[in-house]
Amino acid sequence: MTLLDYPGRVACTVFTGGCNLRCPFCHNFQLATGEDMGPNLTDEVLEYLSKRRGIIDGVCITGGEPLLWKDLEGFIDNVKDMGYLVKLDTNGTFPDRLLNLLQNGKLDYVAMDIKSSISSYEKLSGIGVDTSAVKKSVEILKNAGIPYEFRTTTVKGLHEMNDFEEIAEWLQGDSRYYLQKFVMNETVPGKELDTFSDQEMKNILKTVKAKLPNTEIRG
Repeated sequence: MTLLDYPGRVACTVFTGGCNLRCPFCHNFQLATGEDMGPNLTDEVLEYLSKRRGIIDGVCITGGEPLLWKDLEGFIDNVKDMGYLVKLDTNGTFPDRLLNLLQNGKLDYVAMDIKSSISSYEKLSGIGVDTSAVKKSVEILKNAGIPYEFRTTTVKGLHEMNDFEEIAEWLQGDSRYYLQKFVMNETVPGKELDTFSDQEMKNILKTVKAKLPNTEIRG
């Protein structure tokens, strides 16, 4: 259970295997090349949730990239049948799948990772990305009619100040945006990466807030 992954809710976090990106700063890199959640594991998760009704409020589905999971919608249906709220974490590269879930009322909250400025997206994602798909997901969430957030893990050695200036220009408006400081651990593939200092984070925050006033540092 977690108080952090679903804002304002006591939630259970479900990790799905497989991701279409290879971000060098990823803390869940072992999941990136993993397989989709199998039926046995799915059954175990649903059994766990059925026993905790009244204890937790929601389920956060993260990864990897959950929108790769072919049985995602069916899993969400089972979760919502138990009365839980559903939060989805996504990298935004599958806008049509995201839109389908939203239009069908499957999601209550979405958190979308913004890897970097559009010009630096490939560097931060570790692989070629269709940035038009990412842009489409941003616009879908801005018009989704449910709570959502954008967030960026700030990585010294990969991000420059101009990246945050471009992100602020791109996302400008009243969307909630969180800057999350990168912290190295043993699962991160990019061993040369570093963390911005507290003062550097404050400078980034000040820059972004000029266009995105609902920006905060998280963690």
